[in-house]
Amino acid sequence: MSTPTVRIDADRLIARLTELRGVGASGGGGVTREAFGVDDVRARDLVGGWMTAAGLTVTVDAAANLVGRRAGPVDTWMVSGSHLDTVVDGGWLDGAYGVVAAVEVAAALADVSAELAQGLCVVAFANEEGARGTRGMTGSRALVGQLEAAELAALDDGDVSLGDRIAAAGGDPDDLAAAAWDLSRISALVELHIEQGPVLAASGAVLGVVDAITGRQGVDVEIRGAANHAGTTPMALRHDALAAAADFVLAFEQLPNSEDSVRVATCGHLEVRPNVRNVVPGRVVLSAEYRDEDSDRLDAAMPVIQAIADEIAARRSVELALRWGQRVEPTHADPQIVATIERVVASSGSDWMRLPSGAGHDAQILGHHVPMAMIFVPSVGGVSHSPTEDTDHGQLALGARALLDTILALDSARATDHGRTE
Repeated sequence: MSTPTVRIDADRLIARLTELRGVGASGGGGVTREAFGVDDVRARDLVGGWMTAAGLTVTVDAAANLVGRRAGPVDTWMVSGSHLDTVVDGGWLDGAYGVVAAVEVAAALADVSAELAQGLCVVAFANEEGARGTRGMTGSRALVGQLEAAELAALDDGDVSLGDRIAAAGGDPDDLAAAAWDLSRISALVELHIEQGPVLAASGAVLGVVDAITGRQGVDVEIRGAANHAGTTPMALRHDALAAAADFVLAFEQLPNSEDSVRVATCGHLEVRPNVRNVVPGRVVLSAEYRDEDSDRLDAAMPVIQAIADEIAARRSVELALRWGQRVEPTHADPQIVATIERVVASSGSDWMRLPSGAGHDAQILGHHVPMAMIFVPSVGGVSHSPTEDTDHGQLALGARALLDTILALDSARATDHGRTE
């Protein structure tokens, strides 16, 4: 296949990201585009127009995913993209960068009429973030047939069902089977994203090759002690649920310090009853999670956490009950795609490193079914999901260039393999 010189238009990339930033701008630099809402649909329509200008055939599928396709001579597809929805008062690059950069790849190919050996598919996945208390990654899970009727019927924090949200955004929850892909036709999925963490910035690397996307295990903890007068109850006779919770939080935080344990552990939510200054707390509910790229380590941490809970309950004379929450399995990137990306970034002359993704992504869902890898660029200060989220414009262009070169390299390898089998 003919592959003339293809270049990323960095000015166009930044201009489009900046224009998209204005859709749902919430002041102070933040962006609010909750999935399936008015601004989310506006963003989808804007990007859909850019897809059309880049020569893609554009559809909105039954799950409200935005899909742009450029057919090739054979019915296999390279896929790239991310999501357009944001958390409330989030950043301008999380998700949006990966979508707009993938559109720019398609536009760069169209600019010089470059041919490919297979199809190119650019996707903006619906509801990656989990708006209004929903599970999230709705669009990518629809593509692999993982949306169940009970989830579609469940009411969100606004007392609206997920199915109704999808319908309002132009999808068809009654025909989600139509959104499912023939996964055997996907040769590669490459998602470009900001890191959303401090590792690249701290190392000085400007490109990251993601070899795994973290798994996570949630746990909800209920601690029941005895509420009593703070002035009359001696310290030795207390059943203080909050003090027990403090012990649990600190012990949970230490999990990653044990050999062969999980990578990170966080307690992020706490409710105290009765939550007044002069009463010994009688009940605490907290939520925690831990993450790792190894399923065995996720499993091995469970009895350790149970033992911590049992010890605290006995020592503090409280009841401490664990309920295991949502489990998301880790996903490892495809070694061949990782090797391709490594060759691309090494030839760029820029500093790069391998690293896992500590955040979840749509690529994680699809990566259980198709060959997948990710490319990261640094986040300034490691900040994301915040109005201060940012990345140097030159690094944004560099990441888009790495995505383009990876797509071209994967296509060239596919063309060579196809020629050998003819």
